[in-house]
Amino acid sequence: MKEIRLDGFMETFKSASKIVITNHTNPDGDAMGSALALQQVLEKMGKEVSVVVPNPYPKFLSHLYGNDSVLIYSEGKNAGNTAIQEADMIFHLDYNAYGRTADMEQALRDAKASKTMIDHHQQPEDWPDFMYSDTDMSSTCQMIYEFCDMFGWLEYLDKHSAESMYTGIVTDTGSFKYSATTARTHEVASKLIGLGVEPQVLHGKIFDAQPAARLRLLGAMLDQMQLSPSGDKVLLYLTEKQCDRIGFEKGITEGFVNYGLSIAGSKMTIFMREEKGAVKLSLRSEGQIDVNQIARNGFNGGGHKNAAGGKLEMSIADALDYAKATLVWE
Repeated sequence: MKEIRLDGFMETFKSASKIVITNHTNPDGDAMGSALALQQVLEKMGKEVSVVVPNPYPKFLSHLYGNDSVLIYSEGKNAGNTAIQEADMIFHLDYNAYGRTADMEQALRDAKASKTMIDHHQQPEDWPDFMYSDTDMSSTCQMIYEFCDMFGWLEYLDKHSAESMYTGIVTDTGSFKYSATTARTHEVASKLIGLGVEPQVLHGKIFDAQPAARLRLLGAMLDQMQLSPSGDKVLLYLTEKQCDRIGFEKGITEGFVNYGLSIAGSKMTIFMREEKGAVKLSLRSEGQIDVNQIARNGFNGGGHKNAAGGKLEMSIADALDYAKATLVWE
């Protein structure tokens, strides 16, 4: 599904001097890559741009250009509120519902700035003044490239912004293996490489600079994996005690959910991580299994057809039982 509402965007944009770029809570590679890439483009156009994100993001994204200027809302609400209140235009990237911005939600709702959403998740809310929504896109970073192309902004791209966009594309496509990867995705990646991206070097910064605790957490998770009797569903999980003992940090379990789909016969997998009396979930599937609807209907979440997230306010033991009952564990 695609929805483009950009009539009048350029007129509003031209009159905006202060711009804020936001993304969703627990920003990932696509969220940070799209935000920092767009910031670099807009700054080259003479705009005053602030990137304000709800909370800290993984250390493996700290190599992105502009990282040092990012405002972390959870660590400085006054600065974040000031930027949002003074903005003439706000870009909402990689999310389509205010509820995905945690403590930033009220400030964004109250903002007088014009609001532009660029996102590839399903069922967007209808509050933006301008919207570019396309659920068939591989990533919001690919959408930023397409957005720049729409308005003739490709001339402002450079190696730094290209690296940011490539980071989002490669992380959100699972290194180009997910179903949303298209010929156009590869074409855009090729354009970014042409701007100076070195895939092997960037891949190393993203995937090969992880702490030893990641492997220990991975081992603990795999050791307690649960497979449905029919073999088509996989439950993966880590308790809060395990994370505390081994050494959890933001982003360290990125990609763990995908291990469930590597098992022959599996069609769907859920990864659960216990934190502060609740359980955060990542869901993945293959083929026609719509984990977006499963997450929305039973796990207080949503996302894409084959990749979604959610949250349960219960213990990990109860969450495992609940998941089995909800998914018809047989």
